[in-house]
Amino acid sequence: MRIVLSGSALKLEDVAAAAAGGVRVEVAAEARERVRAARRLVDEIARGDVPTYGINTGFGTLAEVSIPRAELQRLQRNLILSHSAGTGEPLPLPEVRALMLLRANVLCGGYSGIRESTLDLLVSMLERDVIPVVPEKGSVGASGDLAPLAHLALVLIGEGEAFFKGARLPGREALSRAGLQPVVLEAKEGLALVNGTQAMQAVGALALLEAERCARIADIAASMTVEGLMGSHKPFLAAIHRVRGHEGQSRVAADLRALLARSEINASHQDEHCGKVQDPYSLRCVPQVHGAARDALSFVRRTLEIEANAATDNPLVFAAALDDVAEGTIVSGGNFHGQPVSQALDLLAIACTQLQTISERRVEQLVNPSLSGLPPFLARNSGLNSGFMIAQVTAAALAAESKVLSHPACVDTIPSSAGREDHVSMGMTAAWKARTVVANAASGLAIELLVAAQALDLRKPLRAGVGAQAALAAIRGRVSHMDEDREIHRDIAVVRSMLPEIEAAARSAAGLREPQERNGTER
Repeated sequence: MRIVLSGSALKLEDVAAAAAGGVRVEVAAEARERVRAARRLVDEIARGDVPTYGINTGFGTLAEVSIPRAELQRLQRNLILSHSAGTGEPLPLPEVRALMLLRANVLCGGYSGIRESTLDLLVSMLERDVIPVVPEKGSVGASGDLAPLAHLALVLIGEGEAFFKGARLPGREALSRAGLQPVVLEAKEGLALVNGTQAMQAVGALALLEAERCARIADIAASMTVEGLMGSHKPFLAAIHRVRGHEGQSRVAADLRALLARSEINASHQDEHCGKVQDPYSLRCVPQVHGAARDALSFVRRTLEIEANAATDNPLVFAAALDDVAEGTIVSGGNFHGQPVSQALDLLAIACTQLQTISERRVEQLVNPSLSGLPPFLARNSGLNSGFMIAQVTAAALAAESKVLSHPACVDTIPSSAGREDHVSMGMTAAWKARTVVANAASGLAIELLVAAQALDLRKPLRAGVGAQAALAAIRGRVSHMDEDREIHRDIAVVRSMLPEIEAAARSAAGLREPQERNGTER
């Protein structure tokens, strides 16, 4: 795949492609011209004596300290070294690749004052898979993700560590093995590399893409459970959702109608043949709950798509006039503050937790004989066999953890930098919390798919709706019906690994189109 960076057109699907590795990355010609123009302005100011933040002054609370011209290279190097204070496990390689692409794209906007040669080294590292070791903890998300981005920048100057061809190496050695040379940073370049929200963005963007899949999988799992419990299809009628008006709710209801179409199970208990008046909320309110999650994820996507192309540096270099800023102006602001991203990622965690909590309640409906009318825990010889008893317990444990992690990070703040950075976003905390919640959601939904598949087997010879039946067939292609107790964790892991396959099978059978989230965005 070829990705052309312009600073203004990066898509989240591009970020995912880069995260997977093996992409070709180019800098657009117009972006190069903007980078050169901004650099000329920085060089001009660096040759003068007027104190300008980030170019010839100290940083943060030390902004009033003037730095002699002969010390400017050392100033930038010291910035990278001193800010490399992260702790914890390294971010996974896909997240660091995403981070590198996002940072390169921001630099291509032409508001950072970076040199072309430094930008090109970052792009070459990504292409040749020289991936810096970036600890996941240490950012408060205020002056951007300072510590994570500093660890990234370490390798550009031949310091720190990087992964290359499976080995964890000193940064300079990793560059050398890839045929690259480190750079010596000039005025403002260190600051241009560390100011920004790209670490929280990288973790959050990949989590969002997985969350969007989970939201679609949740509808499929719910359709299987509705059929396994012989639930009513009437709560999904279009008119019900039209009169409320929420887009996500209507979309989920429409998908459920498609997934449940031509159901023999539903036909078997219509009207006078059915003794139920209403189903529990975990079935009847699927469009309302899943739909609210869909709407939340749409908001998160919009926020992250804007941020992926945002100028988040400080100070900003305006080589050309823009609005109320004159040509040739360098001005300090606060675009590095992570509050928009932090708030969105907290919402991402909340939305995915809601998908888990309602899914876990559907699993309980399936395994509880007083609610399902099926054998206890879906085991034919219950007592001797425990069936899916502990699968529901695991789903509950995952949901409980996600509830704790859904406490928002963005409302917390601990002042830093001697009070200069007196309100911070905690965006990186929001990002790794959201990542964990999304992973929990994927596992919890895999449990529901597995348990619902067992219930549908017990309804044979009746067939479920076309989408639910296709999902069952996909699962049974890899995981057999459970007649006797076995190690369920193996089945859960297999079903989780199959989520893309199950989604594709169910949506295709139901005639559902390309997921709306991706329409018009894939390259």
